[in-house]
Amino acid sequence: MESETRPWGMFHVLDEKPGFKVKRIVVNEGGRVSLQSHRHRSEHWTVVSGLATVTIGNRVMKLHPGQSADIPLGERHRLESLDGEAVEIIEVEFGDYLGEDDIIRYEDAYNRT
Repeated sequence: MESETRPWGMFHVLDEKPGFKVKRIVVNEGGRVSLQSHRHRSEHWTVVSGLATVTIGNRVMKLHPGQSADIPLGERHRLESLDGEAVEIIEVEFGDYLGEDDIIRYEDAYNRT
């Protein structure tokens, strides 16, 4: 299955079928995924290690291992590792198109467009 390294960490696709994709995502200590949204998918994140700082819309929360968050289709969201250790989550994407190019970036610490 697919794996990619990003400036903030990495992800590995664990499973993919029509309508869903499951990823293991690791955000390095101090890393942050861009503030983004998606046109074609919703996401469900479950924290498995570390303390995740999660932004969904205007709400910012801290999630511990075993806690989860739902990101509705089209909602702005971000995942960050700000508390001295890497964060690992399992992400389940649901939608009619699950390509990596379905990302609208609003803010990005790594100057990606």
